[in-house]
Amino acid sequence: MWDFWRRHKRKLFVTLGVVGGGYAFYKLYNAYKQRLHEAEKELVSEKEHEELIKAQMQEHFMTIQRIADSTTLPHAMNYLSRRVAQDLDLSLLTERLQQGKGQPNSLTSSVKLELWNMLKILSFTRVVLSLWSMTILSLYVRVQVNILGRHLYIDTARGLESSYLLEEGNFIDTEDEQKFLASADYLASSGLPSLIYNMQAAATDCLKSKQLRDVFDVSILHDTIVEILDTFISMGKPYHWVEYLMPGDASTYLGDEGDVSRFQRLMVETRAVLSSAEFRNVVDVSLKAVVDALVKDMADQAGGGNSLSGIPLAKLLPRIAQMGTVLLSEPAENRFNQVITNIQDVELFFTLLYANSPPL
Repeated sequence: MWDFWRRHKRKLFVTLGVVGGGYAFYKLYNAYKQRLHEAEKELVSEKEHEELIKAQMQEHFMTIQRIADSTTLPHAMNYLSRRVAQDLDLSLLTERLQQGKGQPNSLTSSVKLELWNMLKILSFTRVVLSLWSMTILSLYVRVQVNILGRHLYIDTARGLESSYLLEEGNFIDTEDEQKFLASADYLASSGLPSLIYNMQAAATDCLKSKQLRDVFDVSILHDTIVEILDTFISMGKPYHWVEYLMPGDASTYLGDEGDVSRFQRLMVETRAVLSSAEFRNVVDVSLKAVVDALVKDMADQAGGGNSLSGIPLAKLLPRIAQMGTVLLSEPAENRFNQVITNIQDVELFFTLLYANSPPL
């Protein structure tokens, strides 16, 4: 036995070493394989979690757009429509002109001409103001609900405010949030008088060379509306039109850092978005699309479906004034609002706004 051990000792050590090394390698390999399997499971779980978050965000984003279309925007648009009809009421002018037509001696030629010129200016003022305010209010409300929706989603995801649910009925809860959405009425309640004044000034300047007997067609009408819009937008400092939508500089909402409400933060963020080059681009694209759609509608309706061609400006004024009312109609039935919603650049802008916080 001892002879066998002495003769084969080296071989036995080598064999035991090989077997032991193989066993150790097997154990290491098994452990590595287990860790790899667990890492793969974790990766799959993370990807599934990311997909779930993406799906939830997409569902929440679509809920927000429905809220804008079905609740917030209809209220703000209805209020604006009533105010515009009240502050730009043309009925007194048209009644006096009708009276002069039935009683030729009741109005002198100079008074009649003055009334017609006023009707010309106010008709264009009303339609261009309605077009601009409908477009800007539609975009503004969507800015509001997307900013607020993102904040509420983040709060919910972090578990900071478990009372928030993503269902539409529980979307708005606190006083600050209700106050924030109610600020959409600022245009109709406070911004409208100065908006009317400046829009009328732009219309007066652009229409001074347009005579009542001048013949209008689609191209001239389109160019006239665009000229009034461009003149209005170029008045004052850049982004001066933000003042019609929001009260003053939003930085004035901020007091001491420890006393900043949710409403103040939301208003500051909203103003930053409205003052951005990206939002200005969305406004420009939307206005162009609405002007094109408006002129096309007027052309289709002229003469029972005939194209708008060869109509004296005086005869066109009632139709122009009427389109102001159509532009501010109920959003659900307002095809011009739908034109804005369907613009690809607008959809992309609000997708990015919902997903990202703008730098302040």
